Amino acid sequence: MLRKSLVTLLVVVMLAALVPASALAQDSVTIRFYNFSSDPDHVEDLQTIIDAFEAENPNITIEVSSAPFADYFTLLEADLVGGDAPDVFELNFESFVSYAANDVLLDLTPYVSGDAPYYPRALEAFQSDGAQYALPESFSTVLLFFNKDLFDQAGIDYPTAEWTWDDAMTAAQAIRALGDDVWGIYSPIQFWEFYKKAAQNNCAFFNADMTESTLNSPECVTALETMVSFVNEDVMPDQTELAGVANEELFLQGKLGMDVIGIWQFAAFADAPFAWDIQLEPGAAQKAHHFFANGVAVSADSEHPEEAAAWAQFLTSSEIAATVRIDAGWELPAIDVPEYVAAYLEQTPPDNREAVFEALESPVTPPVIERQTEMQDDLNQLLTAVEMGELDPQSALDTAKEQIDGLLQ
Repeated sequence: MLRKSLVTLLVVVMLAALVPASALAQDSVTIRFYNFSSDPDHVEDLQTIIDAFEAENPNITIEVSSAPFADYFTLLEADLVGGDAPDVFELNFESFVSYAANDVLLDLTPYVSGDAPYYPRALEAFQSDGAQYALPESFSTVLLFFNKDLFDQAGIDYPTAEWTWDDAMTAAQAIRALGDDVWGIYSPIQFWEFYKKAAQNNCAFFNADMTESTLNSPECVTALETMVSFVNEDVMPDQTELAGVANEELFLQGKLGMDVIGIWQFAAFADAPFAWDIQLEPGAAQKAHHFFANGVAVSADSEHPEEAAAWAQFLTSSEIAATVRIDAGWELPAIDVPEYVAAYLEQTPPDNREAVFEALESPVTPPVIERQTEMQDDLNQLLTAVEMGELDPQSALDTAKEQIDGLLQ
């Protein structure tokens, strides 16, 4: 009997030695997930999604860490450089190109289910050289919010989907006439607003092969002139006149007729003491709307690529994840399942919530290069100088072209 037990034990030991270490590790896997989008308002919502995933995958534990957006990428780069990358992490579209180009992302192509109902355009946004290096997690856009009470007081019609910026200027002037402390419109003069308004005016940031900036073309200069005209016509406060009051707060105070701002403000404006609604943003030669997107990537160095990819897909395309996002007023899931968003469309205000999805008919993504942060910072400094009257649009964009050409070398 003793001899038989010893033989059995020996067989077990030998079999264990033949099992790959990775297979043993699959008995209990911890996936480290690093993100910025849940910090600080959606921590509990993210945990609800994690609980659902872990219930379906009892061998996988999700370990979450987060950081505010302002610090997130600095900390992430430190982890990557230090060889301590999280298994799964969020990227915004603007940063995606740089990370994909530096070979730090796992090619998710073999792991993505063909049944995952992503918006095709959103899925394509996170591809590079034909490979899927991240999955689209959420999207948001920017629209024209307007104070209906101020429009009524000024005796003017509400914005329509066909408005141009000339129409917006006319309405802004009428609202500005209501009082010294009432402004017609606010539309920030910075990189993200400029690239969109540039697209509305057929302005291209680069030539076709991305070897040279074309940012000082007449179309681009006209787009910037339109942006700054609202300040020059005194219907939009500049940074000095805002005196530290955010444009969102000015809108909530009932002192701003129109605000060009993101749909993430719906919850913040829900209890505004006046009637408000949204409309597609005015256009120029054509319509163009932001397509801000966040994606979820897996580290190329992850020791558990299959489990990490499974979490990335669940977080970005499962029904529970989509439902939690919509119910919580988080950013919208980038999946094409109308029944998931039906409840979203029924919520008011705003009444014209369909405009959120109508904007997807004219999306424009930010221009991106590997030295993205430097490009944005350089251009923002020049745009601020234009807003403050220290540079004219043509001079600012001539300088921008020279700087960006240098970053492309």
